[in-house]
Amino acid sequence: MTADGLIDVHAHFVTDSYVRQAKAAGHHQPDGVPAWPAWSETAHLELMDRSGIATALLSVSSPGVFFGDNEAARRLAREVNEDGADVVRRHPGRFGLFASLPVPDVDGALAEIAYAFDELGADGVVLETNTHGVYLGDPRLEPVFAELARRDAVVLLHPTSPVCWEQSALGRPRPMVEFVFDTARTVTDLLFAGTLERHPELKVIVPHCGGALPVLADRINGFMKLFMPSEPGAPDAVAQLRRLHYDLAGPAFPRQVPALLGLADPDRLLYGSDYCWTPAPAAEAHAASFTSAPAPVDGTTWRSLTTANARALFPRLAH
Repeated sequence: MTADGLIDVHAHFVTDSYVRQAKAAGHHQPDGVPAWPAWSETAHLELMDRSGIATALLSVSSPGVFFGDNEAARRLAREVNEDGADVVRRHPGRFGLFASLPVPDVDGALAEIAYAFDELGADGVVLETNTHGVYLGDPRLEPVFAELARRDAVVLLHPTSPVCWEQSALGRPRPMVEFVFDTARTVTDLLFAGTLERHPELKVIVPHCGGALPVLADRINGFMKLFMPSEPGAPDAVAQLRRLHYDLAGPAFPRQVPALLGLADPDRLLYGSDYCWTPAPAAEAHAASFTSAPAPVDGTTWRSLTTANARALFPRLAH
């Protein structure tokens, strides 16, 4: 694998046990997608080798691990985290792990943070944009963010269906449009709640080129200045958004990346495949675009740029 092999910060895995438990909770067509994807570490490694991906950081996608019961969510989070850590151990250097947390169960989440980092060596955590309508700016989650900030943790946000999807999705798969807006909704909630200002140590990755945030940033900023006056001045939403990191999973080129570059500097951008929820042929085409698309910095490529950014964010991957 070459030195500029891609580092995939938005890669997913599923297990047979996880799918069984999700289906038992009613997720037969997750987020309106017709079927669950198949995943194996062998197939994933083969895709990585074909696409020039050095390392993939695994996470559980929507619908997450909380299906309404705290104890069941604690067990499922522990199960998928241990399964993911086993994959990492079997393939040193090729995989990493974003641990799942059983939010909104705060006590369970705090326990799993300790286990994931201290026992499993997780690279970060993944948080769904909402859990049964509890968005990430909810004050009940403040102890979770405080602990993640204390640990200087990387937090990958991942979209899921909003609670109103029955009316808003119009019968279509929610990842198409609803995921994009739920990402903007939860980040806006974090801004208005002051979470990002209170915990600047957090290293937050916003998925899918920031969702709708690049075109909404100034609008959000205007409303914050109007409704959140403070001394010596209102919070600056754009400044806070510029401190976040953004993965480029999804159809990044040719239109989404130019919009994102109006908000985020190039050193905040990261590669993401969204495999296995994105089928292998589409994931391979997406990886190829990181070689062919014009890079925003002279003397580099999207491949080398995003890899350098990921190595800076995850020091263990720099070796």
